[in-house]
Amino acid sequence: MKAIINGRFILPQEIIEGQALTFDETLQGFSNPDQLPAHTHIIDARGAYVAPGFLNLHIHGCGGSDAMDGTREALTTMSRLQASTGVTGFLPTTMTCSQEAIGKALSAIREARGHEPGADILGANLEGPFISEKYKGAQKACHIRKARWDFIEPYADILKILTLAPETLTDMEFIPRCCSHRIIVSLGHSDATFEEASRAIAAGASHITHLYNAMSPLHHRRPGLVGAALTQPVTCELIADGIHIHPAALCLAVRAKGLDKIVLITDSMRACLLGEGESELGGQKVFVKDGRATLADGTLAGSILTMEKAVQNIWKFAHLTLPQAVQLATLNPARELGLTDRGTLEPGKRADFTMFDDDFHILQTYKKGTCIFQK
Repeated sequence: MKAIINGRFILPQEIIEGQALTFDETLQGFSNPDQLPAHTHIIDARGAYVAPGFLNLHIHGCGGSDAMDGTREALTTMSRLQASTGVTGFLPTTMTCSQEAIGKALSAIREARGHEPGADILGANLEGPFISEKYKGAQKACHIRKARWDFIEPYADILKILTLAPETLTDMEFIPRCCSHRIIVSLGHSDATFEEASRAIAAGASHITHLYNAMSPLHHRRPGLVGAALTQPVTCELIADGIHIHPAALCLAVRAKGLDKIVLITDSMRACLLGEGESELGGQKVFVKDGRATLADGTLAGSILTMEKAVQNIWKFAHLTLPQAVQLATLNPARELGLTDRGTLEPGKRADFTMFDDDFHILQTYKKGTCIFQK
């Protein structure tokens, strides 16, 4: 048995101190540090925060690797580096590319799952090609296509989230068919009206891809997809980097949706953790400067955000308590994917957790009780 002492343990409603958290592959619970068995392996947190492992449901790449590389090596790099940002599970996310390239990427994700050196691959996130050309963002228009079940059927076992523009659907039955295979349908990269988005939500769509970004905006007479997202029972992704969304809009989303219906994502690209310079996303040149990643024409192209920074930002921008901010990267995404074995520091949950200091620098990350990152 192992035990963490001298930690500030982040629970859903509070932060507790003066306790020892005992674990093996699962969390055993809290006890008096002075009453631990003699054989216990002690880990001294030295006053660091201890939080459940972060879950990143929307990430294209980091450290020079991208899910669209379609290789186990790229996914291994992503897994290892995600652990250094406090993440213990993630969904590698594809782009609007050719069917062959997407198939190669999804096959690689399937093959890599279960062999990760760091954060777990929880499945795949299909962002495109079923999107709107008007709101394609940093995705190539030539590969956009109508949603078809035969396109995704070979990968239904690995797909967890799928983005589509509801106004482009020729058959609304596509949504319940995805839901019947436990694929979360997310609305995004879309010019949908409020009414079109509402019909898709009524049909089973339950998620919104990076709220505010690449979608029809909120207008008092034309609420659009943003209006539908803010007023209906869907879970909304937020990119809390202070670039994609103004802090006031982050506050608005949290207040309108409530804490339970927000998940933090990074939407990061291969340039993440590499610094400034030229990079690539979906076959297009990307330029990173001053924390911003753009195409040559200035279009935002994903982010270089990391999850621990997203938690810190939402904590500050939305005036949340630290347990509330952490919930948006732990319990909420776990609930969204139906992962009942993680997301909090409760007894019986997997021993997936991360430690960070007052400046949100990740110090250690554990998966199933084993250290997968140490600073």
